[in-house]
Amino acid sequence: MLMAHPTVLADLLERYEILRARHDQENSAQSLQRLNDVSYTLCVATGTRDIAAALKAARHRVLGARSKSDRDRVDHTIKADL
Repeated sequence: MLMAHPTVLADLLERYEILRARHDQENSAQSLQRLNDVSYTLCVATGTRDIAAALKAARHRVLGARSKSDRDRVDHTIKADL
């Protein structure tokens, strides 16, 4: 299965949180549609069928990528010091 790039997932997570908050405030049909759209996109991007699973998978992937990025940066620093 293809998985979206962590940067794309991070952007989708941010959009979801913003739209979730906006919908909680406005409770309009338009805000609900936008929230549903980003929820669907998160599900497709993570290969899941519901938003709870999509959020969990996306957060796991983003955190895993950050951890790897941190490890790579440390490895590069250590090699540069040698």
